[in-house]
Amino acid sequence: MDEPTTPSPDGAGLTTGALARRLGVSPTTLRSWDRRYGIGPAVRDAGRHRRFSPEDVLVLEAMCRLTASGVPPAEAARLARQGTRPAPHATGEGPPPGRDTGPAAPADLRRECRGLSRAAVRLDAPAVQELLDRAVARHGLTGAWQEVMVPALHAVGRKWETSGDRYVEVEHLLSWQVSTTLRRHTRPPARGTDAPVVLACVPGEEHTLPIEALNAALSERHLATRMFGAAVPAEALTAAVRRLGPVAVVLWAQARSMATTALARHVAATRWGVSGARRRPLVMLAGPGWAGRSAAGTARPSTLSEALDMLATAAGAPLTPGRGPA
Repeated sequence: MDEPTTPSPDGAGLTTGALARRLGVSPTTLRSWDRRYGIGPAVRDAGRHRRFSPEDVLVLEAMCRLTASGVPPAEAARLARQGTRPAPHATGEGPPPGRDTGPAAPADLRRECRGLSRAAVRLDAPAVQELLDRAVARHGLTGAWQEVMVPALHAVGRKWETSGDRYVEVEHLLSWQVSTTLRRHTRPPARGTDAPVVLACVPGEEHTLPIEALNAALSERHLATRMFGAAVPAEALTAAVRRLGPVAVVLWAQARSMATTALARHVAATRWGVSGARRRPLVMLAGPGWAGRSAAGTARPSTLSEALDMLATAAGAPLTPGRGPA
């Protein structure tokens, strides 16, 4: 007989199954923590089912945050019971004394992604934000997007797809927190006469996170941008291109049904300037919707880093921050 997964009617507390879903861990993990480290329920009902009180839940939430940050389980259990915070190097907030920082090991990246996904499943927005900020501090904005944010978003998306609609709220919360982090790390648009990079989703496209990441990364390189966001009408996009005279236009399409080569060709053919010295923008086709499609006067980068280098070249800027062109 399966264990009940809802709180008992007498308010005795959460069952293992209910708490596991709330924390984003497996019931087996909760039982293992109880057996190995004494992090378990305060009471058990007459049917021998574990019942977790609000105090038990607080301890286990702390245990999840600590293990997601890289603290060994035994130490995390001790700290969770005590309600104390470990030294910064124990949680991954900074390197231990004497250790050189370098490229993150795959195991460390997987642990970061799991921690972020589990915090999102718990709907623990403060923990999600803390983990995102830590990832940016540790890997830089581009690295955090490629190595932590995108894998975590994909993991949550797969969880939603395989469980019906149960995790829709989790994906929405994680997407919002990622967007918040990207915008907080985006430099304000600089005033000046530099021709900008225009970033826009094609008409009907609502997925903006990837071009938000690109916008933030371009701002790190001090490149002027103009972000127009989701579902930009074709007429409005053309008008903006003529008014701004951008060095490049990035057209994002997540869905193949939204990616129209006619629009790409039209933008690529748009000209401005005085007669005899007219210019046109580089048009970048970004996103999986453009797979297998191309148009004259367009570029199709395969990675964020490649897109950044293409746009930096178009703007006459260094290919990487602090370095001249290769």
